[in-house]
Amino acid sequence: MDVRPFWLAGRPATGDGELTVTNSHDGRVVGVCSVPTPEQVEEAVAAAEAVRRQAAALPVHVRAEALAHVSRRLAERADEIARLITEENGKPVFWARGEVGRAVSTFRFAAEETRRSGGEAMRLDTEPAAAGRLAYVSRVPRGPILAITPFNFPLNLVAHKVAPAIAVGAPVVVKPAPATPLSALLLGEILAETDLPAGMFSVLPVPNERAAALVEDPRLPVVSFTGSGPVGYAIMDRVPRKHVTLELGGNAAAVVLADADLDWAASRVALFSNYQAGQSCIAVQRVIVEESVRDDFLARLVPAVEALVTGDPADEKTQVGPLVSVEAAERVERWVAEAVAGGARVLTGGTRDGATVAPTVLVDAPADAAVSCEEVFGPVMVVRSVSGADEAFAAVNDSTYGLQAGVFTRSLDLAFRANRELEVGGVVVGDVPSYRADQMPYGGVKDSGVGREGVRSAMTDYTYEKVMVLTGLSL
Repeated sequence: MDVRPFWLAGRPATGDGELTVTNSHDGRVVGVCSVPTPEQVEEAVAAAEAVRRQAAALPVHVRAEALAHVSRRLAERADEIARLITEENGKPVFWARGEVGRAVSTFRFAAEETRRSGGEAMRLDTEPAAAGRLAYVSRVPRGPILAITPFNFPLNLVAHKVAPAIAVGAPVVVKPAPATPLSALLLGEILAETDLPAGMFSVLPVPNERAAALVEDPRLPVVSFTGSGPVGYAIMDRVPRKHVTLELGGNAAAVVLADADLDWAASRVALFSNYQAGQSCIAVQRVIVEESVRDDFLARLVPAVEALVTGDPADEKTQVGPLVSVEAAERVERWVAEAVAGGARVLTGGTRDGATVAPTVLVDAPADAAVSCEEVFGPVMVVRSVSGADEAFAAVNDSTYGLQAGVFTRSLDLAFRANRELEVGGVVVGDVPSYRADQMPYGGVKDSGVGREGVRSAMTDYTYEKVMVLTGLSL
């Protein structure tokens, strides 16, 4: 099998080690990539530092056209890339195609934002002492960005770091997840087709134990991390003087109130507790149902879950595929067994076959069970009933996480009340918390992280405001 190169300052390179990528469904080797040496990592970081001023001064049309080119090429190669995501990640090809489509949009949005973004003029002669003065406020890149990306969206979550970086004129060094580096390397191949200067990007598939040196390198003043809470906050603690953005985990809640469309709510909760095999920070994990409709809702939910097609992720009909590894599936199985030992009942699912966990619905799970209070990151949901909106919203907030929540209601008053009261970064009314538009701000509070993604929001995070005051003007 050919060894894929990594991308060092915009050019392909090989190191002295190799990383083997396997398919979690059947254990096949799907790719081998080269691993950079420490000297090559140093070269990549030095190149990012060397090009930082040139990158910041790139004309808008150069940045925008590079981003537009990537968007077009992703669209042209969409089926190939979707198959690659399925091979390395285990994600059903149905969902992989959706991920590619989102990445196409992410780069397109970034190209559009690049052309829209500009400085702001502010008259200062609101007081006599400032007569003849005008402020010009612009945004300046903080510097080269270290982007550490997870396995669950191996293309689009890389896009959400790379595209805003290019948009603002900041070099970016990507460290993809060791389990799924191939999609990021393919993105590097497309970036290499653009007219961006050498050093503008590198994609370095180094092992996790070598990430600390990159995190600590002062030439990378911005660290953008997506992954687990313990790792994310360890990064923040390690480099308190850097600008660190963290998109961390969640145990997303879907609230189903008595006035909801129960058929719609059940179908959406069933699908989006189990999409990506539950390996999404905003997959439905906690289902909070008003007591008066609990039985009717469960009568719809359980058959909807059982109707999901589980199996080979390469099959066009498959909706639920394997987890990223057998070890991940064993942990989910263990958490379910612990909940059952504590009094939970399994309405459907609860079994494991290799890396695949059957879509699982639990009721009566203890509040302190891992499936209730931690992030399962697997196809498991916990259903509990509440007396009404007061108790429902309190239950959502009774969590160390606060990423997104979904509220099924037809009441506009309850919708705005949910937005006021829920301690999360996003409230989705009339649908599951799993909805994300790639142009909107996305991120959480509490243990779900700091900062926001979404193209425009990330562009703001990667830059700082700079003011130039012009004096002696006739305004």
